[in-house]
Amino acid sequence: MIQLSNFPIQPMPVNPKTLRIIFMGTPEFAVASLRKLVEEKYNVVAVVTVPDKPAGRGQKIQESDVKKFAVEKNITVLQPEKLKSPEFIEELKSFQPDLQIVVAFRMLPEIVWQLPRMGTFNLHGSLLPQYRGAAPINRAIMNGEKKTGVTTFFLQHEIDTGNIIFREEIEIGQDESAGDIHDRLMHVGADLVLKTVNAIADENYPQIPQSDFLNAGEGINFAPKIFRDDCKINWSWSGEKIHNHIRGLSPYPAAWMEFIPKSPGGNQESVVWKIYKAKFIPGVDSISEENKKGKLFFPTNDGWIEILELQIPGKKKMNVAEFLRGNKIDEAYSL
Repeated sequence: MIQLSNFPIQPMPVNPKTLRIIFMGTPEFAVASLRKLVEEKYNVVAVVTVPDKPAGRGQKIQESDVKKFAVEKNITVLQPEKLKSPEFIEELKSFQPDLQIVVAFRMLPEIVWQLPRMGTFNLHGSLLPQYRGAAPINRAIMNGEKKTGVTTFFLQHEIDTGNIIFREEIEIGQDESAGDIHDRLMHVGADLVLKTVNAIADENYPQIPQSDFLNAGEGINFAPKIFRDDCKINWSWSGEKIHNHIRGLSPYPAAWMEFIPKSPGGNQESVVWKIYKAKFIPGVDSISEENKKGKLFFPTNDGWIEILELQIPGKKKMNVAEFLRGNKIDEAYSL
């Protein structure tokens, strides 16, 4: 007689589109993944996003991009103030989720990410383990990386450290900005989310420790939140570092530089410009007066930075040609 208990029980794959999915996210980056799930007829039973809050000069109530999309598609929206509140936990349980997906949301308490029977996975905007943290796209470009990507992984206690399911890599062009890479990764990430859901439903997916992606002796670059002081341009840096700094912070929160007006009248308040786009010209000692016409250059210790797009106080963002039509730049300003 055959003893069936001696044979391993094979997992039974399920149709991924029958899984009860709760999606958690806030900004536009997350909307692409949610839209992909909805358009491909996956069963998103609820969306969790941040509470509405006042913003801007008029303090008008603002809804998250994810909420706007979910409301448009008649998906139930949850906006808890506290993720550990018993009321919120009970509400989550009432949806009987099989799987939770997190894209650009808050850090989840264990009681939330352990709730679904198939777990909770996150889409992160870097090639983990590199650039764990809140600003992976910005920091990768600011550091001059030539490639980046997106990663899906199951959540665990330490943030951005869970075992990796899938990674998808892209090249970073030498003049691409954080905004450019954000828009590309947003769509690459949406495809990776669907691939991950399908693999989980099939119960056929890797769970690779992040340490396996590090070479011997290789350290980890982190991607902490960016504050205003982090955005200031330091003109003692190399031209390449300044160029990477500018494009890594464009369009948001934007690199900035400070001027002190030269005036016989004495001290004056500094003037701050936001710089959105620039070009590095290496190995050039000087720029001829002819080549300076209609352009704006600043010297570095190894070349020149040509400013291409900027914003001055009280004005909208503009290209240099627009700026120079209304502003005279001469020895009246110094760094």
